Amino acid sequence: MKPAPVTPVVATDTIPHMPVWVTSVRGQTPEDVAFLSGAALAHLHLVVHADAVPQPLFRDRLALGAAEACVVFTGRPERAAALRDAVHLMRPGDLPGPAGETLVSWQRAVARPVSVGMLARALPGMDATQIAGWLDAQEGGPVTRAAMVLQAVLADAPRAETAALILADAALARALGWTHMVPLLAAGLKRADLGKGDADLEMACHRAVTASVSHAARIAGDLARRAAHLQAVAPKLRAKAAGAAVQMFLTRDAVAPAGLPLPDRAARRLCDRLVSLGAVRELTGRDTFRLYGV
Repeated sequence: MKPAPVTPVVATDTIPHMPVWVTSVRGQTPEDVAFLSGAALAHLHLVVHADAVPQPLFRDRLALGAAEACVVFTGRPERAAALRDAVHLMRPGDLPGPAGETLVSWQRAVARPVSVGMLARALPGMDATQIAGWLDAQEGGPVTRAAMVLQAVLADAPRAETAALILADAALARALGWTHMVPLLAAGLKRADLGKGDADLEMACHRAVTASVSHAARIAGDLARRAAHLQAVAPKLRAKAAGAAVQMFLTRDAVAPAGLPLPDRAARRLCDRLVSLGAVRELTGRDTFRLYGV
């Protein structure tokens, strides 16, 4: 007997919508700019605590955007697709290359709760004591602390843009009481902003937060709908370890069939089945060396 059709669960109504005035109004005074970023962060606070949002996947997807921005800051040509390839198509013993290492750092930074030890593992070139010093020395509101950390790290290590932005986002998360960091600043800042200091840098960070939260909220809503659909069609899957595979898709931006807990042919069949069900997408557009994601 054929299984009964499963109606995808749409979680749109469980995700709060960003108030239009937060992004439609451009603050001119420092007070207005700070107020808008605060309103944006208050909205994101609801999003990062929404059960309907697959939070690990949400953070991993934002990590890709942050890594791409950092690669642009360094003048390298790689973009999101190349970063995915560099990390997800590695074979045992391979190295991801400089651009791929940027993505790996962001992925490690968002995967576990914020702590000095976690940040030291994500940034192997940074000393844990130095990281603690940067994070603990700052005062003020969340965005102010993030801007101060960004400025302090770049003052000590001018070419460490990735580390500075990761630590700034970590400071922001800690100030907001979030367990995990959410990449925001890298995608919202411009290269020229990194050369600013004090009040100018703080204003740039406020504006970056407002813009990035708007983008992040849209991603969260899209992922909530897609994750609900994936979970709804999961009972249709017959492959062994399909449940474990589904969980991988719910936590990772991209998955290669070879990385699934299935034999190679079974993994490729499962991916094709999920694509046919509209539960995941093929991300590369290639016939070989494919990657899949929610």
